[in-house]
Amino acid sequence: MASKNLKIAFIGTGIMGAPIAGHIMDAGYGLTVYNRTKAKAADLIERGATWAPSVADAAKDADVVFTMLGFPTDVEEVYLAGEGLLATAKEGVHLIDLTTSAPELARDIAGAAEVCGKHAFDCPVTGGESGAIAGTLTAIIGATERDIEPVREVLETFTSKICCFGGAGKGQAAKLSNQVALAGAMVGMADALSFAQQNDLDVEQVREMICSGTGNSGAMQQLAPKAIDGDYKPGFLVEHFLKDLGLALKVAEEKELALPGADTAFTLYDMLDAIGGGRMGTQAITLLYQEEADAVAAGLDWSLYTAQHEHDEECDCGHDHGHGHDGHECACGRDHGEDHECCGGHGHGEDHECHCGHHHEG
Repeated sequence: MASKNLKIAFIGTGIMGAPIAGHIMDAGYGLTVYNRTKAKAADLIERGATWAPSVADAAKDADVVFTMLGFPTDVEEVYLAGEGLLATAKEGVHLIDLTTSAPELARDIAGAAEVCGKHAFDCPVTGGESGAIAGTLTAIIGATERDIEPVREVLETFTSKICCFGGAGKGQAAKLSNQVALAGAMVGMADALSFAQQNDLDVEQVREMICSGTGNSGAMQQLAPKAIDGDYKPGFLVEHFLKDLGLALKVAEEKELALPGADTAFTLYDMLDAIGGGRMGTQAITLLYQEEADAVAAGLDWSLYTAQHEHDEECDCGHDHGHGHDGHECACGRDHGEDHECCGGHGHGEDHECHCGHHHEG
């Protein structure tokens, strides 16, 4: 049984992290917070959380440290850097990573933590911003029921379901399975709404009909209404979903497993990111099916995609989509270094056509 006297630190107070941290505070736990942008922790500080100026300061006295970060590179830095959690947190601490990250990295962190007399496990969550706000997330844990017993009550402050998969990295693998399922649902949602629109149907009426039958999905229930209303504010960022799909495709490639649905979704979201949609919500995939003027009105710029493809055609290095060497930038808009492969290693080539049926000249 977890004691309310546990000192808890929370690192990463963004879209998901802030409401999760709020639930922990509401349950009566003292909380110290750190975020790269202090303003994103302002509400928590106003409610009584203690601000720490660094990861090390946040963790030094904590019994439990939660992290909710953006990318695996952030996780690696926060945990494994010289002033990171493994070096600065006290012996016996529980380090719980809520980020969706790489299974291999989760295994590395857990193994290194045990050597240091600390306990680390991967605990990605699903349920989106709405679930974080409601405190009804599902925790997907790379540990056993026995492993999490000392912190179960803390986990229950922001979850409605806890799934333990038994070993380090397995929580991440299970979460990536969820993201693969979501990928198909998002493409299905976007396809269906476009099909209804092109057949001059009441799109909302069609959505309600689908939700009453076997075509129903969380995407159709929760995200389609936002897309129909032209609301592209993020509950889950496109760039983070793209990261998740890239991780899943990389693991699948290592296991020689084809995931055509996830690959198609990655292609579409990679395109959306390339034209300026990376910081939009995932429902913005529907903009790829709209007229260019609608996309422009939403803040997207197809010329960015055209310019990227022109660059790719001019490059004679033999790498599809500018995949990295000597300073080439990945098509996802991030410089990952010379060893990075975008798309989980899946190149689409200069003759690629958008799977939504619209060919954009490159």
